[in-house]
Amino acid sequence: MSSDDIAISVSNLSKRYEIYDAPGDRLKQFVLPRLQRFAGYTPKQYFSEFWALQNVSFEVKKGETVGIIGRNGSGKSTLLQMICGTLNPSFGNIQTNGRIAALLELGSGFNPEFSGRENVYMNCAVLGLRRDEIDKRFDGIVAFADIGVFIEQPVKTYSSGMAMRLAFAVAINVDPEILIIDEALSVGDELFQRKCFSRIEAIRASGSTILFVSHSGAQIVELCDRAILFDAGEKLASGLPKKIVGSYQKLLYAPSETGQALRDQIFQSDDSNITQSSIDSREHSSLIETTPEKLECFDPNLQSKSTIEFQSHGAHISAPVILTLDGKQVNNLIRGNTYRYAYAVQFFRSAINVRFAMLIRTISGVELGGAESAASPKSSLVYVDSGASYRVEFRFICALNPGVYFTNAGVLGDMDGTMTYLHRLVDAATFRVLPDTENIATGIVDFGCYPEVELQ
Repeated sequence: MSSDDIAISVSNLSKRYEIYDAPGDRLKQFVLPRLQRFAGYTPKQYFSEFWALQNVSFEVKKGETVGIIGRNGSGKSTLLQMICGTLNPSFGNIQTNGRIAALLELGSGFNPEFSGRENVYMNCAVLGLRRDEIDKRFDGIVAFADIGVFIEQPVKTYSSGMAMRLAFAVAINVDPEILIIDEALSVGDELFQRKCFSRIEAIRASGSTILFVSHSGAQIVELCDRAILFDAGEKLASGLPKKIVGSYQKLLYAPSETGQALRDQIFQSDDSNITQSSIDSREHSSLIETTPEKLECFDPNLQSKSTIEFQSHGAHISAPVILTLDGKQVNNLIRGNTYRYAYAVQFFRSAINVRFAMLIRTISGVELGGAESAASPKSSLVYVDSGASYRVEFRFICALNPGVYFTNAGVLGDMDGTMTYLHRLVDAATFRVLPDTENIATGIVDFGCYPEVELQ
């Protein structure tokens, strides 16, 4: 691949911080090692090392949208700051090709004493726009931010939401060739968030490169072409967003004693060099074939090849199946019919505040919807004894248009005061909604829309 096709290249990138136990140790480190070397002794180190990033390498192609996901402290924000040039690496190289606009944190780059107007002009100038270019874009920036008369007030008087609105408005109105976003979209009301995502989709469609950090797996799956998983300063894996988000969630809910083994397993299964098309072909070619007739039936060849099993915390899910109302197992479903999704749960440890869950997702991993057995811990099973077995069943109306879909199964409980998954299966079962020649619905979900057309 030509270097002209690469928007961001990161090679053997590392960032080290020096941690001092006491302020005086910093002075000692500045003076004493020099004297020790001069006297012929081995210099002593008066700090401990913390590696925020270690030996990270990856490339982002022009026009690609890449999501970065990982637990808190995994090095995601440090990486973005170095790509943007606000932080220097300890080792390694970064090359970027194109104008970068970044949302690293709320109000980053804003002078709190300056007004919103003054900060807009200052930030746009830093991004390389001339005064006349900023004048042409200013009204659009103000309209998008929608902060009213506060545009003339000092930024220090802004709420966090207002600062985010203005920062985002600046970033997306300078025609960035590379847009970098670090969790900034988690602030703001739902309408503004939707406006932000709509603009991101437009920027993506224009061919710009987007590097997107989020803790939301659904956002990563929906927006990104590829995802990268970071943990403890290391790049663990890169690949399809659906698979990477699954690995992240599995790591997030894993018991601490199995964490390292799971990290090693994820690292060894990295499919960075496998293309989207080859993965789709390998995993889903047998699934997307449609049956020639509209028959509600069970196809033994229609099996999930992407099941991810979370570590158990004292419970185990088995035998996920889809049944008709009269109990027949099926995986070829008819749109509009009602079905039962069932699975068994065995408990090996006692548990409190237990509830069960299911979820339906698309092939690409977009979460369509599901349900839990209780709306809150108050209405859940207060206590489940060790050795207990349960059969869980959810009824659902198949309101999906023809295609292949996946189901999740999960059991949640209270562990040390925190609600967590006691066991979970992602892509536990799969089903196909059969074609319907009379179907007038579009998209994924059939909302039962019926047209009425009258000649006026």
